[in-house]
Amino acid sequence: MSGGMRHPTPTRRDGAVTVTLSDEVAKALENGLPVVALESTLITHGLPRPHNLEVARAAEQIVRAGGAVPATIAVIEGEVRLGLSDEQLELLAQLTDSATKLSVRDLGPATTRKQTGGTTIAATARIAHDNGIHVLATGGLGGVHLDARDTWDVSADLVALRDIPIVVICSGVKSILDVESTFEYLETLSVTVASYQSDSIPGFYVKATGVPAPWRFDSPEEIAAAYLSAMGLGLSSALVVANPPERALEAEEHDAILQDALKAASAKGIKGKEVTPFLLAEMSARSDGRTLSVNVDLVVRNAGLAARVAGALEIGLRPGRR
Repeated sequence: MSGGMRHPTPTRRDGAVTVTLSDEVAKALENGLPVVALESTLITHGLPRPHNLEVARAAEQIVRAGGAVPATIAVIEGEVRLGLSDEQLELLAQLTDSATKLSVRDLGPATTRKQTGGTTIAATARIAHDNGIHVLATGGLGGVHLDARDTWDVSADLVALRDIPIVVICSGVKSILDVESTFEYLETLSVTVASYQSDSIPGFYVKATGVPAPWRFDSPEEIAAAYLSAMGLGLSSALVVANPPERALEAEEHDAILQDALKAASAKGIKGKEVTPFLLAEMSARSDGRTLSVNVDLVVRNAGLAARVAGALEIGLRPGRR
């Protein structure tokens, strides 16, 4: 495991925990260079091997190609890491099921017990924002589950985004969730949502869900300007930008595959936190791997857009520009 530079400021909500920055990320932040946070549950829980490591490396590569520094965030043996070495990426990719899935509520126990795990969107956003990073890239946003009226199963990502002023580049809500209810809930939480170069909210595996986008942005500069204006007004919630996947399934085919996967989950008694990974794997199998290909592509595509947004933001944040 490679060493890193200790950052002098602990995370805001876990005062006893010091975040360890990689040399590359620390230097970028010190010099006012654009940095993009990348969440690591994509590696530990979101994608099967070997695709998880390939995507993690590709996302970091496209961030660098876009002129920004990648900062993949995870907890390694109880230490919060902001910026991972390639060896640490490999470690997370090999652990998969044995790694812990860490949301904000889990950071305290995980660091105390020296665990290793991937950080969710909520935890990644918290750590990134508290250490001066303004942009996060991911795949699909968590949300309201289809059976939430009975189970109250709603992703902690949504509530976290109410309190963390960061730009989140995603491909909309995972299409296995209740998309419309999710965006109604985000509206209730006063989280700003927009689509990128589209008038409809994308749905992860599909380009358009039919849910109208409250706002539309057509360039990274527009996204950066909206974020800077919100910060200037003292707003404290995230700006979620949904970037449609380039390679997507047709809506009819997607819906048929999803319904079959839901029936399989019900027949096998799959419940709770096991539902999402089961449905993603089942849909991949039933689509001959095409949903997995869409997932891989959109993660990398989102990281590329995030790098351009981070670059535009750093220009706006320079002294004398605001």
